[in-house]
Amino acid sequence: MPRTCADYEERRDKALELFALKGFGQVSMRELAAHVGLTAGSLYHHFPSKQHLLFDLIEELYEELLATLHPSGRGRDATARLSAVIRAHWELHAERPLQFRLAERDLCCLSEEQQAQIAGMRQDYEQRLLALIAPTSRLSGPALQASAQVVASLLNSLPGWLQNSAAPEAQRLALMESMLRGAIERGLPAGISSAA
Repeated sequence: MPRTCADYEERRDKALELFALKGFGQVSMRELAAHVGLTAGSLYHHFPSKQHLLFDLIEELYEELLATLHPSGRGRDATARLSAVIRAHWELHAERPLQFRLAERDLCCLSEEQQAQIAGMRQDYEQRLLALIAPTSRLSGPALQASAQVVASLLNSLPGWLQNSAAPEAQRLALMESMLRGAIERGLPAGISSAA
């Protein structure tokens, strides 16, 4: 049984690599099967469908993003909480860059129902993120929602943009934190700077 689970994970990781390299829509079932070491007929015994596999990979990323917001840092001040959230996102991006690429590029390849599920997870993630890093923001309604989307997008895009820099990792991480702090302090009135 453990070997079967390891085989499944290995095949899933190979599928992720292929989707990220070529794009989900450019990968045929036959090519996917060959890449993961299965015949086209036996692929369905391992994965219900190509689309189901894509959903599983993107859903897993959002579960991990939600886990970065674990309330263990709630006892700290807002500055320390933001630093912890930034570092967690930085590390997650380093661990799962291909899933970030899929989530950004191939989300549209999911069914409407699957896209709605991911949209719900993203909205939950954005709300929890703001509750954690800017609990006293004076914004509300559409302005708060837009701010949440921008902060989440920055958190999830900056690591990828900064990883290609020749600067040492500590400088790249400090730059990411500086950019996010500026965006939050200017975009969320009474946000992080006055949160306790």
